[in-house]
Amino acid sequence: MPDDRRVSIKKVGVKGLRYPIVLRDKADGIQHTSALVNLYVDLPHDFKGTHMSRFIEVFDSHRRDLSMPRFLEMLEELRESLDARTAYADLHFPYFIEKRAPVSGQAAVMSYDCGYAGKVGPGGGKEFDVTVAVPVQTVCPCSKAISEHGAHNQRGVVTLSVALGPFFWIEDLVAIVEGAASSGVYTLLKRDDEKFVTERAYENPRFVEDLVRGVYVEVAALGKFPRFSVEAENFESIHNHSAYAYVEYPPSEA
Repeated sequence: MPDDRRVSIKKVGVKGLRYPIVLRDKADGIQHTSALVNLYVDLPHDFKGTHMSRFIEVFDSHRRDLSMPRFLEMLEELRESLDARTAYADLHFPYFIEKRAPVSGQAAVMSYDCGYAGKVGPGGGKEFDVTVAVPVQTVCPCSKAISEHGAHNQRGVVTLSVALGPFFWIEDLVAIVEGAASSGVYTLLKRDDEKFVTERAYENPRFVEDLVRGVYVEVAALGKFPRFSVEAENFESIHNHSAYAYVEYPPSEA
């Protein structure tokens, strides 16, 4: 049906859809998980409404392979199916990686909050970002330097977002982030593992600034991503606030 108010809509669609999806997994080939999904297209000023059911139809047809290239194919199909100029989507999902304790070798599964966000426009214009939030442990260098007994430490979260370049694995991004921290965190640790992790973290103190700079240097060295950002938040154990740092590539003017 036509509309005569001459107001175009930038985004219209479905929000908060919970759906099972299948992703590529470095160790096992594929991984089944579930996502919170938002799907939108633009709507010209002379169209009264969009076809809401088509969002679900298109997404369902792609959910069994939502690897990074297929995500963009899904967006292009959504754009064409709805006669839109631009299609948008963002997905938020837990990604599971088996992780072994450093001494005992006991295996357990870690969950990492991840996301896809992208859009496909006319003339082949595409944007696609992958985000992974990695929990880490940090020991405060200042506290270690001034304290006679120990040093305060805290859990933090480093959020790394990268614009899609060549193919990469989520697991490799997680490894980069954990390598920049005082220590990674684990689902399962035995007593010998706890001793090892505690002592290793104490020998590798990191400020929140160190976290983002360390990740930045490693990701930039890969030369794969046209843009990326690193955000770190430490949930301080002796302050009633968090410590925070953010950096992006290419760097913007302050």
